[in-house]
Amino acid sequence: MKEAKLVKKAVKGNAKAFEELLVLHSERLYRTAFLYAGNREDALDIVQETSCKAFLAIGQLKSEEYFLTWLTRILIHCAYDVLKKRKIEMPVEKLVDLPSSNDHKVAESLDLMEAITQLKEQYRTAIILFYYHDLPISEIARTMDIPENTVKTYLQRGRKELKTRLGGDHDEKENVS
Repeated sequence: MKEAKLVKKAVKGNAKAFEELLVLHSERLYRTAFLYAGNREDALDIVQETSCKAFLAIGQLKSEEYFLTWLTRILIHCAYDVLKKRKIEMPVEKLVDLPSSNDHKVAESLDLMEAITQLKEQYRTAIILFYYHDLPISEIARTMDIPENTVKTYLQRGRKELKTRLGGDHDEKENVS
């Protein structure tokens, strides 16, 4: 596999191989940063900061097969650092592609993104990695450096909180006849 060879070269100090790896994963890195930052400029800053930190620390990568997990973890930390430094609130209107045909769907998408931005940091990270990146729980656990059962708990609590925030927490007994 080409990526594995690039990772091995990068770990040994090959800057060109590291650059190729960043290019290979640039779209995913940008999308993830954008989900956290909510705007192009901050997302690009996050990706740039991630690239610098990863380049300086690439020699510390323990397992080549977890390069993307390792890089994603760095990106998440950089995203929170940038947001804390700038003390900004994520502009949710930029996080979704606005469908032109159905205003109801636009409102639902904006409500969902607003609710996600209000989640606790660990719930938000778990939700984004699981639903937006389709990562398995084991990969999320490695990325967040927590046990798999903790990821499951964060997802469960995050979904419950989203349901409550979005008004979907109706009393089930009312519907039973």
